[in-house]
Amino acid sequence: MTELDENQGRTALRLPGCAAARDPVRAAWDELLPDAHRRYQETLTDRLEPQRGYLTATEYAIYHGGKRLRPLLLLLSAHLVLGPRPAPQKVVDGAVALEMLHVATLIHDDVVDDSLLRRGMASVNAARGAETAIIVGDMQFVQAVRGFIDVIDHERDMDLVKMVLDTAFRVCCGELDELQVDPSWDTGLLLARYWETIDRKTAVLFGLACEAGVVLAGGRSADARRAGFFGRRVGRAFQVMDDLLDLVQDEEKSGKPRGMDLARCRASLPIIYALDELGPDHAVTRAFRGGEPVGGEHAVNEVRRTRGFARAYADARAQALDALEYLRPFRPGPHRAALADLALHVVDRAP
Repeated sequence: MTELDENQGRTALRLPGCAAARDPVRAAWDELLPDAHRRYQETLTDRLEPQRGYLTATEYAIYHGGKRLRPLLLLLSAHLVLGPRPAPQKVVDGAVALEMLHVATLIHDDVVDDSLLRRGMASVNAARGAETAIIVGDMQFVQAVRGFIDVIDHERDMDLVKMVLDTAFRVCCGELDELQVDPSWDTGLLLARYWETIDRKTAVLFGLACEAGVVLAGGRSADARRAGFFGRRVGRAFQVMDDLLDLVQDEEKSGKPRGMDLARCRASLPIIYALDELGPDHAVTRAFRGGEPVGGEHAVNEVRRTRGFARAYADARAQALDALEYLRPFRPGPHRAALADLALHVVDRAP
C-alpha cells in the first residue's frame, strides 16, 4: 500500500492490502473537517427546504445515508490550495450542490435499472413509481445547477458552471452507452466500451469534485486540472470495485441481490475478463452473450473462480496508485494525505 507522507513530503511504502483499521472517510470528516461538515449539513438542510413539500423520507434517506464521498473529495481538494485555513462558504455550497447532482444520478440510475433497493431501503423508483422518480431526480439536478450558479462571484467561476453542465451531459451519455452494449460483442470491443462508459458515468463526477474544489478555493487552472485527473482515476477504481463487490457482497450489506450485473447482462470488467477465460462454449458465456439473464449463485461462483476477478482488482488498484501521482506536486499536508488515503481506501475497502 502506498500513501503520501504529509510530514516528510515523500512516498512511504506499506504492504498491499494493509489498509488502516480506521475508516478514512469518517476520519477526514471528523478530524480534518469538523467545521466544514457542520456547515455542509446546515447548508444541505437549507437547500432542501424549497423542496420539502415534494420530498419524502425516501429522498431524505439518500441524502443523509452514505458516506458523502464526493463532497468530501471537493472539500479536501479545496484545502490543497487553502492549507489549514477554513473553507470559504462558497466551497461548502459547492460541496452541497455536487451531492445534489450525485443524488439526481442515483435516482435516475434506479429508474433505468428498475432497481427496488437503494442502500438496503426502498428506492425512489420503488416507493413512488418511475414517473415521480424521474421528476424528483430532475428537481435535484436543477437545484444542483442553481447551487453552483449561486457560488459565482467572479468571471472565472462561470467556467465552473460550464464544467458542471458538461459533466451532467457526459453522465447521461454514459448511461445511454451502458444500455446500448450488445453482450455478443467481442472482448476487445466490450472492454473499450466499458472504460469509456465508466469514465462518463462515474469517473467524471469524481473528477468534477476534485477540480471544482481547487477552482472554488481560488487555485491555479493547472492545479485544478491535475486534481481533476486524480479524481477521475479514483472514480475509475471506485466503479471497478463496485463491479467486483456486486459479485461478493451479501444482500444484507449491499442492499441488493448478489450478481445483479450478471442477471441484467451488464458487461462489467470482471465479467468481461471471466467470459474471455471461460470460453465461448461455457454455459455462462453462452447465456450472457445470447442476452439471457444469468442468475444464481452457481453462475456468480463460476465468474469469481476465474482469473478475471483478480485481473479486474489489479486494474482498480493500478488506477488508484496512478491517482497518487497527481497529488505529488501539491504541498504535503494532512489534506493531501487524506486524499491519498481515500484513493487507496476505494480499493482496500472490505466486501
